[in-house]
Amino acid sequence: MSHRGHSQSRFRGAPLTVQPVDALADWRLSEEPFYQPVGDEMAAFDAARSARLPVLLKGPTGCGKTRFVEHMAWRLGLPLITVACHEDLSAGDLAGRWLLDAQGTRWMDGPLALAARHGAICYLDELLEARADTTVLLHPLADTRRVLPLERCGELLRAHPDFQLVVSYNPGYQGVLKGFKPSTRQRFVALGFDYPAPATEAAIVAHEGGVDEALAQRFVQLAERTRRLHDAGLDEGASTRMLVHAALLVRAGRSARAAAVQAIADPLSDDPELGNVLRALVHASF
Repeated sequence: MSHRGHSQSRFRGAPLTVQPVDALADWRLSEEPFYQPVGDEMAAFDAARSARLPVLLKGPTGCGKTRFVEHMAWRLGLPLITVACHEDLSAGDLAGRWLLDAQGTRWMDGPLALAARHGAICYLDELLEARADTTVLLHPLADTRRVLPLERCGELLRAHPDFQLVVSYNPGYQGVLKGFKPSTRQRFVALGFDYPAPATEAAIVAHEGGVDEALAQRFVQLAERTRRLHDAGLDEGASTRMLVHAALLVRAGRSARAAAVQAIADPLSDDPELGNVLRALVHASF
């Protein structure tokens, strides 16, 4: 896993390692990410941060969880290290590893250790997609100890005061067979996310997609129809992200109907019958 060349490194037997002036320079946000609050989520995050509590974000795909974390990082003036979790992601990938180069063997911090050492927000997106050993690694960081045992290099890393752990998952498709154990879940405070109210969602689509609000409202109405197809076999309906994609295609010259098929109907399902239903909804909407 690449960490943009700013991971902490130490050579065996060396008391000191030359480091960049700002080890997190590449992880600092230079512009404010647009985010439309839908409740008191910003105040809730601020309270969790003040109490040094890790945060669990749960909600459907594309509803704004990642954008929220980006906005809060910018608002707090903190670097943001984001890890997109996947089935091959291990605890070692997050903590770090020994590397061999021309100067010898040296330790390189993983993204979690990098954030804990220097004081950043570490955002583990869709944590349940990672291997089970990753959640165990988080336990001492996510309780009052706030430490990360780096067993491979013999260090007990104490988290920087500015370190903030944030993880997310989608309870809609994880199901009962894959979820957080109580020992993990109870270490976090949770923030629930869902799709915004129609008027708010239309305003987001209009702003992010660069289309007029009337067209954005029609995309939102289509999305609401797809979200009612859960009983018909659709795992999830159209996300706010998909609506923004459709709006961007319109800006690029596509008709609203063609954009809706390309960005909403076709990506939602590979099932032929369900695909026909989705295209019929698009045709009825545009």
